[in-house]
Amino acid sequence: MSGWQKYLNSTVRDIPPSGIRRFFNLAAEMDDVISLGVGEPDFVTPWNIREACVYALEKGYTNYTANQGLPALRQLLSIYLKERYNLEYHSQRELLVTVGVSEALDLALRAVVEPGDEVLIPEPCFVSYVPCTALAGGKAVPLATKPENNFQVTAEMVQQAITPCTKVLFLCNPNNPTGATINKQNLLEISEVVKQHDLIVISDEIYDRLTYTGEHTCFASLPGMRERTILLNGFSKTYAMTGWRVGYAASNPDFIAAMTKIHQYTMLCAPITAQMAAVEALQNGRRAMLKMVEQYDRRRRMVVNAFNEMGLACFEPGGAFYAFPDITSTGMGSEEFAEALLKEAKVAVIPGNAFGQSGEGFVRCSYATSLADLTEALKRIAAFVSRIR
Repeated sequence: MSGWQKYLNSTVRDIPPSGIRRFFNLAAEMDDVISLGVGEPDFVTPWNIREACVYALEKGYTNYTANQGLPALRQLLSIYLKERYNLEYHSQRELLVTVGVSEALDLALRAVVEPGDEVLIPEPCFVSYVPCTALAGGKAVPLATKPENNFQVTAEMVQQAITPCTKVLFLCNPNNPTGATINKQNLLEISEVVKQHDLIVISDEIYDRLTYTGEHTCFASLPGMRERTILLNGFSKTYAMTGWRVGYAASNPDFIAAMTKIHQYTMLCAPITAQMAAVEALQNGRRAMLKMVEQYDRRRRMVVNAFNEMGLACFEPGGAFYAFPDITSTGMGSEEFAEALLKEAKVAVIPGNAFGQSGEGFVRCSYATSLADLTEALKRIAAFVSRIR
């Protein structure tokens, strides 16, 4: 250990940097690179939503909001969740507006996890889950999902991983990075295990609107799950609002009060103009959202077919905007494949092991990019695969 590292918090010091950002930074230093790396819509936020922000600035809305968020936004979220999932959340006591879903995730873990608590996390998983669990003092316990089971976590997997220290189950549905969706029957069976062992569920449903096959099932809507579930969602993916940083959490009053307590001492509140834009998204953003989802679905089918045709077995994702092809047939590991593809073909993808060890042998490819770039990237990947074989 050298320099000032000995003064650092040991948990922070030992957390590795994000595998996503490493490849993003490498790609940024090269010319003519097509990036399928970062999970961000290629669409610009719809004009009416941007206009709401501009109008808010012109009217002088530059102040703090209530810690829990604009009352108007929370009221609309309450109505939205009732209409979409038949879930009733009190706008003042059971909803919290956060600085993106990333903050909501951090708050949820810090509110319920104590040192030594175990958090069950299906893998491959979003890169923040394990580090945020560690920062909250918990121990992440991976549940390795497999392509032969469509990357779905099952009640049996959850049951087998439970110990006396298990407190939280994490769910991400649809999943990042695999695009997998969990069917309702699986969720119902998981809910029985959750009740049996008195677990808390943190359910990240940021991609709920980006579901292409079947209906999305909100975990909190299942019998007995509303009170013990912290539902996380936001505006980044649905309305192409990643840079606006507006998310929300919905749960019972005790959990939301605890999360708000942390929120008010750290972030204070989400930016007021972004919250006002979110109001417009909920009121008038549906048409634009459906058009974007239609485009993602078209790209999804094209990408999956292309990977399978070039001999990289690719499970058909039911949601999100990621493909997760198996690259083991090339004889390369995930990082070796991604680095060679970037250097030789100038296409950036993310190695699957950035999302946990169960992601080794795969790469994540985001199809939230233009059709022209996607077509060219797939040509380059096919040529690269053919050459290395």
